[in-house]
Amino acid sequence: MANKAIILLAVLLCAQAVFGVAIVSKAQWGGRNPTSKTTLANNLDYAVIHHTAGNYCSTRDACTRELRSVQAYHMDSLGWPDIGYNFLIGGDGSAYEGRGWNVMGAHATNWNSKSIGISFLGNFNNNKPTAAMINAAKGVLADAVSRGQIRSGYTLYGHRQVSATECPGTNLWNEIRTWSNWRA
Repeated sequence: MANKAIILLAVLLCAQAVFGVAIVSKAQWGGRNPTSKTTLANNLDYAVIHHTAGNYCSTRDACTRELRSVQAYHMDSLGWPDIGYNFLIGGDGSAYEGRGWNVMGAHATNWNSKSIGISFLGNFNNNKPTAAMINAAKGVLADAVSRGQIRSGYTLYGHRQVSATECPGTNLWNEIRTWSNWRA
């Protein structure tokens, strides 16, 4: 039994070394289980950046409350099976699991089957992303490449490039346009 525990610990440590960003699991933030899931393929060509346009959060407690609120809106008001995004970034600098890896999101009509969606918690017409938030998002994107979820030459878009919206907010839009995989 001790050998199994040692092997499990070694696997987890190696996984953390390969996939470097720490992602707060849905269980850790008190998220509900989805009512259904659709598998998302690997080797995707796109990642789409969003903002929730809601409340900004700067502590773990505030971010977990906001995540539960976004999930409740998506599931209870919109009738979706789960929160719409694959991952969310909090003002506390943490990356949070939404639908997670290999699960199709509901974040950009006609783009859900060919992209992962990452949303920043807050309204980035008003708020500005912090260095910690930017690093967390870039870490999720790097992990997505390492895992094979998106290909290394993926194209990064802001939501406004694939839908008629001001999302991800002007301040976040100006930031992501400086990222290496962003394309006009």
